[in-house]
Amino acid sequence: MEPRLIIRQLGIQDYQETWHKMQSFTDQRNEQTPDEIWLVEHPAVFTQGQTGKAEHLLQKTDIPVIQTDRGGQITYHGLGQQVMYVLIDIKRLKAQGREISVRDLVTALEQSVVKTLADYGIEGYPKADAPGVYIDGRKICSLGLRIRHGRSFHGLAFNINMDLSPFHSINPCGYAGLEMTQLADFIDSNEAQCDKVSPKLVDHFVTILGYNKQQIFNI
Repeated sequence: MEPRLIIRQLGIQDYQETWHKMQSFTDQRNEQTPDEIWLVEHPAVFTQGQTGKAEHLLQKTDIPVIQTDRGGQITYHGLGQQVMYVLIDIKRLKAQGREISVRDLVTALEQSVVKTLADYGIEGYPKADAPGVYIDGRKICSLGLRIRHGRSFHGLAFNINMDLSPFHSINPCGYAGLEMTQLADFIDSNEAQCDKVSPKLVDHFVTILGYNKQQIFNI
């Protein structure tokens, strides 16, 4: 039997509140708790990974900086960026005979974005030494995960149609000079909307990992 999955459309939510809800969900879930995907946009915020280095914030701005518990370095979230959080019980998938590692989960996230870009005729690709998805050397999607007791939270941030200028205040993901891009740079801006792109993104992700979508709830 395929593992059950719940998809939650959260709309626009404060980053810190959503992060703490992910932590609580992960801490309180048990062996029967369905896995979930949370789709959300965050108002402007810089987030710093567990091992993030302060020097990657190049200048202070009015945008808040939040130290978080995901992997990776500093990145930016803003409206028009599709964030997809994946709350997956990796340990349970393994017990069910699904051999999935953390690296496999990262690959599934990357490939869901690559396949979504391909739907629009765009060639995107991951990099082995720098997690995420790129187009012609520019980064369009960032990744960061946390695994606690064999269960994941956090996920990916896919630039759709947003103000990219705050990225100039940081070394994105710790890489000096890394240029960011977004879907709206390649397709009509009316089509580059989170609500139009996210169904494709989710469909690719659930297909890659073999989930059966049961219901969509709002928190």
